Amino acid sequence: MYQINSSIISLIVPFLFISCGRSLGEDSHDDHDHGHDHHVESEHKHKEHDNGVIELSPEDAAFLGVKTNVIDLSDFGDILHVSGVLESMPTDSYTVVSKSSGLVSFAPNLSLGSNVKAGSILGRVSSQGIAGGDQNEISYEEMEIAKRELDRIKPLHEEGIVSTRDYNEVEANYRRAVKAYSGAKSGSEITSKIDGVVTAVLVDDGSYVDSGSPIVVVTKGDRLMLRADVPARCINQISNKLRGNIRFNGIDKIYSMDSLNVRQQSKTVSQMSGGYIPVYFTIDNNKENVVLVPGMLVELFLQNSGLSRSLVVPFTAVSEQQGVYFVYEKLDDDCYKKVPVKLGPNDGVNVQIISGIAPGVEIVTEGTVFVKLAESNGAVPEGHTHSH
Repeated sequence: MYQINSSIISLIVPFLFISCGRSLGEDSHDDHDHGHDHHVESEHKHKEHDNGVIELSPEDAAFLGVKTNVIDLSDFGDILHVSGVLESMPTDSYTVVSKSSGLVSFAPNLSLGSNVKAGSILGRVSSQGIAGGDQNEISYEEMEIAKRELDRIKPLHEEGIVSTRDYNEVEANYRRAVKAYSGAKSGSEITSKIDGVVTAVLVDDGSYVDSGSPIVVVTKGDRLMLRADVPARCINQISNKLRGNIRFNGIDKIYSMDSLNVRQQSKTVSQMSGGYIPVYFTIDNNKENVVLVPGMLVELFLQNSGLSRSLVVPFTAVSEQQGVYFVYEKLDDDCYKKVPVKLGPNDGVNVQIISGIAPGVEIVTEGTVFVKLAESNGAVPEGHTHSH
């Protein structure tokens, strides 16, 4: 459960207590006659303890960050442990399409994950060198011809020389030419209409596209959709008030769903596929200094509203040895005892204790690994040997 560098252990172990109230720095054989009273006192003090007493002084415990808490009952519900994936919000994505036919040439710095601004140029589409010529260049020329004709006929219409019918026809021709022109004299520009992140590049650089072909997808990314795949057998555990914790693939920290403003949408049962029911949530991005992207896998610890009073401890309090789980009970200021426990559901941060300890017991909740090291050291000082 814990990984500790051997060099760090070699530095820390000398500090670990192997006696109640005595450190390795003291010579237990000096002034032996004067230490005998300490031996009697200590032996009497721990007469009630089992032989499995783990001894660590308060000073060393504080130095190593060992902390304890008295555990009690708290509200805890059934935990639904499921996997999911982040998806783009349907209303937050914009697909950039080509305004003309031709060859695509992307901007040098464009790639998946690139941040783009509204109006920024992502590349160009050009028909130069292609049979039939550059259609956009032709459209530009037709627009210029229509504009010159409109400029010529407008004063004539004002003088009554040209009829309104003829003038309206020329004006309509010009408007059609403007709509046919993409905005560049040669080819067309690939631009985004929104601020966001490039989440998909649909064509290769240098490939040919027709007018209207999708090229790039830009997503705002302020909020994302989270799809959790819940096994069908757990359908009765799905409510509209699911809450809990969440962990993202590649990020060790576990976040509460509330801290990321995760909100459940109405539960969905009509789209069951492959034995799973998709449950959808919305989630804020760039909160808690975590940046999320569509496609990221997630792990959810969902807790429904059916809470009960349970004995719950932080995961940091639990130690595992050969498939058996333990916590360390604090017996007095400098002595601890390893207690086997049976674990229940967990929410990624806390775990339910089914058996092994009772409410009101003081256990190690932080620095458990150092108490485990003190136990593994296995040395018992002369002042505490029961065969002295």
